[in-house]
Amino acid sequence: MAFNSFATVDDVGTGEDHAEAPAAEICDAARHNGGTQLVRPAAEYLPSYRAALERGWSPNTVNPAAGWIELDRIHADPVAFLNAQDDPHAKGEPITLPDGSVVPRLPGYRRWIWDGKLAGVVSLRWQPGSAALPQHVLGHVGYTVVPWKRGRGYATAALRDLLPEVGVLGLPHVELSTDVGNLASQHVIMANGGVLVERFNKPAAFGPDSFALRWRIMLDQ
Repeated sequence: MAFNSFATVDDVGTGEDHAEAPAAEICDAARHNGGTQLVRPAAEYLPSYRAALERGWSPNTVNPAAGWIELDRIHADPVAFLNAQDDPHAKGEPITLPDGSVVPRLPGYRRWIWDGKLAGVVSLRWQPGSAALPQHVLGHVGYTVVPWKRGRGYATAALRDLLPEVGVLGLPHVELSTDVGNLASQHVIMANGGVLVERFNKPAAFGPDSFALRWRIMLDQ
């Protein structure tokens, strides 16, 4: 399962300034869903997360080298690494796109998919005060499941568990993007009420003739 949106929190509204929503109010406790739950990244889960990275998994399918970069960060300062997983005020470093260009970071956070061990990551990012996103951010939500646990419905459950938390931010909907041929990710979105909005060309930073599908999930207000 690839990230269905391609610009993630680390490289992955209306009403109130969304950056003011405290991270503690967003998925503060693990939310159980059958065999999986979403957990806030914490020291007790870090050994399993690190083990997945050491197996060659990357939480960012746009940049396969991201896994090794994260291992270096964990080794250098595990506390700082964990703190960076929650960034509702966009205090982290800017994001480097696939073409090497650098763009400002949006507020966002990650939750780890847990089934007794690390099973994947789901992430959310948003633009304060608006449901719109900058052109280079292809979706509010991204997710990935480790290769050895795919096909179990984990991504569908993770997205379903995340959506109620998005309501804290006041967003009327979330947008997600998939590659045209990524049927598995498309099924995850449709299983959570997603509707196809358009086929589009990704920005030049993602490469020439790079087509994708944009989806939208409406949220209960």
